[in-house]
Amino acid sequence: MSRVLADTTPLRNRDFRRLWASGVVTVIGAQLSVVAVPQQIFRITSSSAYVGLAGAFALVPLIVFGLWGGALADVMDRRTLLAITTIGVGTTSFLLWLQAHLGTNNVWVVLILLGVQQGFFAVNQPTRSAIIPRLIDAKDLPAANSLNMTVFNFGAIAGPMLAGALIPAFGLPTLYLIDTVALAVTLWAVLRLPPIPPTGDVRRAGLREVIAGFAYLATQKVLLASFVVDIVAMVFGMPRALFPEVATETFGDPAEGGLVLGLLFASLSAGAVLGGVFSGWLPRVRRQGVAVIACIVVWGVAMIGFGVSIALATVGERGWALYAALGFLALGGGADMISAAFRSSMLQSVATDDMRGRLQGVFIVVVAGGPRVGDVLHGAAAFLVGTAAAAAGGGVLVIVGVTVAAFAIPAFVKYRVGAAA
Repeated sequence: MSRVLADTTPLRNRDFRRLWASGVVTVIGAQLSVVAVPQQIFRITSSSAYVGLAGAFALVPLIVFGLWGGALADVMDRRTLLAITTIGVGTTSFLLWLQAHLGTNNVWVVLILLGVQQGFFAVNQPTRSAIIPRLIDAKDLPAANSLNMTVFNFGAIAGPMLAGALIPAFGLPTLYLIDTVALAVTLWAVLRLPPIPPTGDVRRAGLREVIAGFAYLATQKVLLASFVVDIVAMVFGMPRALFPEVATETFGDPAEGGLVLGLLFASLSAGAVLGGVFSGWLPRVRRQGVAVIACIVVWGVAMIGFGVSIALATVGERGWALYAALGFLALGGGADMISAAFRSSMLQSVATDDMRGRLQGVFIVVVAGGPRVGDVLHGAAAFLVGTAAAAAGGGVLVIVGVTVAAFAIPAFVKYRVGAAA
């Protein structure tokens, strides 16, 4: 079983263990807001197109501050930068609670606050990822990334399920408030880290340094391909902007949100947690490029199944169609978790430390920005052709896109652990 269950070796490191453990609380709070924002927007506007528009408001700060934040992580003490951005994310969560508590019912206030929060998040995440290789050995990176993603996805199960229970009982503003309090736990863990000063010669974080990061990335075909295939998967295949409409219009949830909404959000993460729990085999995989391609194809198939399940529910098969929809989302979540663990390990292993922050900035733009573009596309597609066609069609495009990428960049398919990029 030790060769199948998750490898916990990285938890022997005290600093990594503390940061990892604090994430258990924090990600649950964060996922409450992930549910609250689209649900509040849908409640105000009754439109999936507006829910998709949230992706556009989040995307611009993710791109700008993700790239700049990666450069900052290469020239600043990473512990200090992580503390500053954690405080920023917590402050915007508090303001989201305040506007919901006051009942402003202004969709533009929600969208602007979301954009500001994503700006802080875009600096926070590359900094956090760039810290990990400074805390643990390179050989333990796949296990560490698997552990981190398992915690994240556990929170993404518990958060939506908790949201589904809390909204009817205490109201939507409570979700934002819990997120604010939970971020204090992460701040405590960050402040207990040792100083993590930069190792390179660069001491400024301007446009030139950001461009230097892209120039370096252009020489690393394996890393470049890992970003391309993830963009394909998330832009065409992430259906979360459809969840509020699917929950309400297809499966009969109340307009203010309820259990089905929580289940839809949680199912992706449930599959990811199962993938993480049984991830002991990941460090033994050498052909990581092939593994990523296979996972993304499975993701595409799962999204096709999700769309077909929605279609069946609209013709009177609502009962078992819901279970099928949740099952396909879980399958996709497991495939995405394994893909992400391999891609993170590739980046942390191939990139040099003086470039790691900037490449992590590109990584967060792709990982977090791709789904935001997907939100916009799925929201628009649902308005034009309906939720079922939007989800299933996206899955087809994923399979086609990743197949084209595999043929176009053969170095990625040939990549083996320890080989030069």
